[in-house]
Amino acid sequence: MSTADSVFPSVLLGRHGAVPAQGLDAGVAAHYGDPVPEQRALARGRAVVDQSQRGVVTVSGPDRLSWLTTLSSQVLTSLEPGRSTEALFLSVQGRVEYAPHVIDDGTTTWLITEAGETSGLTDWLTSMRFALRVDVQDVSAQWAVLAATQDLSARIPALLPDRSGPAVGPVWQDPWPGIAAGGHGYAAEQDHPGSARTWFEHLVPRDALAPVVEGLEREGFQLAGSWAAEALRIESWRPRWGADTDEKTIPHELDWMRTAVHLSKGCYRGQETVARVHNLGHPPRRLTFLDLDGSQHTLPEAGAAVELSGRVVGRVTAAQLHHEAGPIALAVLKRSVDPEAVLTVREMPHAVGQEESDGSAPAAEQWAASQTVVVPPEAGSVVGRAGGLMRGPRGGGMRI
Repeated sequence: MSTADSVFPSVLLGRHGAVPAQGLDAGVAAHYGDPVPEQRALARGRAVVDQSQRGVVTVSGPDRLSWLTTLSSQVLTSLEPGRSTEALFLSVQGRVEYAPHVIDDGTTTWLITEAGETSGLTDWLTSMRFALRVDVQDVSAQWAVLAATQDLSARIPALLPDRSGPAVGPVWQDPWPGIAAGGHGYAAEQDHPGSARTWFEHLVPRDALAPVVEGLEREGFQLAGSWAAEALRIESWRPRWGADTDEKTIPHELDWMRTAVHLSKGCYRGQETVARVHNLGHPPRRLTFLDLDGSQHTLPEAGAAVELSGRVVGRVTAAQLHHEAGPIALAVLKRSVDPEAVLTVREMPHAVGQEESDGSAPAAEQWAASQTVVVPPEAGSVVGRAGGLMRGPRGGGMRI
């Protein structure tokens, strides 16, 4: 069964100072009045983030892991209870359609999703059951996600009110940026910024969310908003469905091959594109990290154009003010963009027909942006490389 892609407004939005988030995080707070101190507390492991806008889908039945393996980019047949991973469900063309976080508890596989993918994933999985012994349920109305930079599973059960229902669900630990079995990393391994980030998503009964948070606050934790979580995600180059993806995204472009794709398996939808681009071609676009000029005291919105010499070469996917690094962003660029080039991020005014006091059209906001390469232009085309080392781009790559 499936519910619509509903946003469940969090009970924590009633907290003093809570400012509602927009976009993917609609339904929870962007911050609670002090976004930078909230981010510092989260980075120190002394804050929790309400992510109850997220969806939760369960798959039960004895065939669940082998069935999910046949449908996804990941091998899940040997997934041990309590071990975290992620998987991609691709289109026939190899484009990312769904990207759930995956954990199994021994009897049920839990898929943590963005709100916008929950209904579609539930319906698609249900349509693919055939005669197999699996049961798919959208349980988003019963379960909420509470995130932190440390594992709170030893603390949370004691904070639950007396209840006859389920206690707590499993805890998903982000495997990023480690390279999973069968995976392949395009970004440099040494000094990868994601190595310093830990991330845990705790499943708690939705009706117990407020008591659990109140109990954690009594123990010295505080609430941090979605802006804090996004800043740490961007700093870590961590891809997110619905933010860094669009209808054309293939896994290679976001370095998702390291954690979400098993290159030794075949016979799943989109596998031909995954193998062809990795072995013989190049991804047409590449994820990059941007350090933005901080003199503007503003941030570009997702979708802002990235330009080189006046030509649009990509789009910003997410931007936040980091508590140490200042304004930072992720962007998806054309593969051909020079990694050394200084770029310009440009955002047009929102109000159509808006004029300045002198009658002129309002100027676009712009930010100078320097790149740190996440996915290099030479990513892919691994067949024939001497010693497996990267070599320069060659012909035959895919085109935008």
